[in-house]
Order: sequence, then C-alpha cells, then structure tokens
Amino acid sequence: MVDLKQEMIWTGVAVWLLSAAACSRPNEVAPRLVLIDSDPAPVLSVRTPDAQGNRYGFEGGRVVKLEDGYHLFTSEMAGDPVWVKMRLAHWTSPDGLQWHRNATLFESSGNDDGTDPRAALWSPLPVFDPDQDVWNLFYVAYRAAPNTDAQFRVNQQGRIWRAVSETPGHGGIGGPYRDVAVVLQPDDESEPWEGLQGTDSFFPYRVGESWYALYGSAHSETRPIRSWLVGLAAAPALAGPWKRRAELNPVPIEKVFIENPIVLHDRSGTFLAVYDNQAEGAIGYSFSSDGLNWHPGRSLKMSGADGTWAADIRTPLGLVPEERNVYTVFFTGFETPPDWDQIFRGKMQTTCAVGRARVRLVWEPVNPYKGTSQ
Repeated sequence: MVDLKQEMIWTGVAVWLLSAAACSRPNEVAPRLVLIDSDPAPVLSVRTPDAQGNRYGFEGGRVVKLEDGYHLFTSEMAGDPVWVKMRLAHWTSPDGLQWHRNATLFESSGNDDGTDPRAALWSPLPVFDPDQDVWNLFYVAYRAAPNTDAQFRVNQQGRIWRAVSETPGHGGIGGPYRDVAVVLQPDDESEPWEGLQGTDSFFPYRVGESWYALYGSAHSETRPIRSWLVGLAAAPALAGPWKRRAELNPVPIEKVFIENPIVLHDRSGTFLAVYDNQAEGAIGYSFSSDGLNWHPGRSLKMSGADGTWAADIRTPLGLVPEERNVYTVFFTGFETPPDWDQIFRGKMQTTCAVGRARVRLVWEPVNPYKGTSQ
C-alpha cells in the first residue's frame, strides 16, 4: 500500500515540475516593462556646462554602463541647417546625473545642396565585438536638401558606416574611432518598404554565432510620410558582410512607425528592444525569444502621476541593466511643444534634452499581451 503522505509529496513535486516547465517555455509568458520612477528634470540639456555650441540639443544614440560609469553616444543638433549640421559626441557620467563631454567623434559638413553623402550624421550606436576585442561604432550618414511641400528631403539616402576604436578592449570605448566601411545602404537589394530616407538606423546584436541587426527606413518622398519601419539584416561577423533578410521584412513590431530600436539580450535569454513609436508620453518596446521573430510592440509611459519635463518624448537610448530585473532608460525629448510645420521648414523653436527613468521587467501570461495598447 502506498503511503498517502509520500504520494501527496510526490504529487506536489510533479505539479511543481510541470508548472516550472510550462513557465520556462518562451511562448507561455511574455515580458512587460513597468515604470518605477522618472526624474522631474533633464539630466543633460543645452544648459549643461559642457554643451556650449550645441544649439538645439540631443537626439538618439545609446547609453552603456561599464565599470567606470555611464557612456553616452549621441547626436548633437549643433547648428543650422537644423538636423543637418550635426556632431556625434561621447559623454560620460559616474552616476547618470552629472555629465562630462569627452569628445566629438565625427562632425557633419552641414551642406544641404544634396551633393554631400556626409552632410548630416546621426544615431551613433556603440557595439562591442568580443571576437576582435574592440568597440565598433555604427552611425548614419545622409545627403541633405531643403524640404518641399511634398517631400521630406532634409535627410535622405542614408548609409550606415562602421567605425572601429583604435584602442582595444572595453576600456577603448572612447576611441578615437576610425571609419572602416559602409555596411548597409540603398542599393539593388533595397526592399519595397524602404524609401528615400535610405537606411536611417542600424543596431547589431548577437544570436548564437551569428549577428543580426534591426535597420530602419521611411518613405519620406511623400508628405505625410506613409510608413517608417524596420527590417532585419544578418552577417556571420560584426564586421559583415551584412545582407537583408527579405523573408522576414519588414519586421512586424509596428505597422506604421518605429524608429531607432536598440536591442538587449536579457539575462533571462529574451531579446528586448526599445524604440521611438511616437506614442504620447511613451516609448515603444517589443520582445523576441530567438532574436528573429519579434512580437507586436506595446507602449510604456515614461512619467508618473507628477508628469515629466518632456513636452514630447522621442527616443530611448537603450535598456541599461542595473540590479536584477531593473533597468535605467535614458531618453530624449523636446523641452517645449514642437511646431512640426516650422521644423519641417527648418526652423526649430525648441530644444531636445536627455531624461532618465527606471523600469522593472516583469513576466505575465501571454494572453494579456495584446500589442501596443496597455
């Protein structure tokens, strides 16, 4: 006769094992980001002592955290023409609050007659290559021309440059950086969802022994712009060669607008992407169990009950791991409401600053994961 107590114990163990197995299946649960808190004022703006000569502020880039503190790579909208005269800069901070400008990495010409392929420089994204033990910097170089009533021409035909730090190891994150090659650009392999914008962002991440990248483009030859989407490219090494994965493109994270996604391979093994989705007061995020197939995006509000300093939140600068399941999210935003019609005509009447928030990663059953609504 089986001992009843022993049978109950083994039954309990079996139930626990089945529950654990179910929870371990990537399709059974989904990650959700929850706001913990956000700073009531920017941590970096045109008023920061080291920001002299930066007329319109900051937009895009990435923050990474190393042993010596936080490293910010960002696009500085230095002068006129707005969004064309740019600097790519490296800033550091021991605590995420007090920032020091280390260097200008690259500076654009600001030429807006459509002839210069490096008229405007944007979106500097550092990625460490463990195989070569060196930091790589991926950024976008555009031709530029004045907008027309029908076309968004100020930045067009974007090409992705790869630069490499001349200082090896993790400590070489500050460079100096040397341009190596263009890794992706408009060409015969461009896909129908790609438009005049060219390739407007590029973030590589490792999946096993291969590398993948989310890259963006927009049909900016029409006004209003009808789509701003992302696709996947793949390469055997971070240096390339990079090829579009047409069978997966465009990636169905968002149907209309997604810009500047940055991917983190979380400790749980899940791939998490944060990006600009143009949702009011929010950023977008998505997840993937394999780095190739991405779930529909959803929005994360970046302010609590007291609101936030940003009149229009723009681009998250990545998820920075802190303690377990807690991340810092630095993001850019307009300090006063932007007049988009004036900006379209090259007249910026506000400035962009960098804010900071903390978020927590939680897990929930898949069924409530219903896309961008929250």
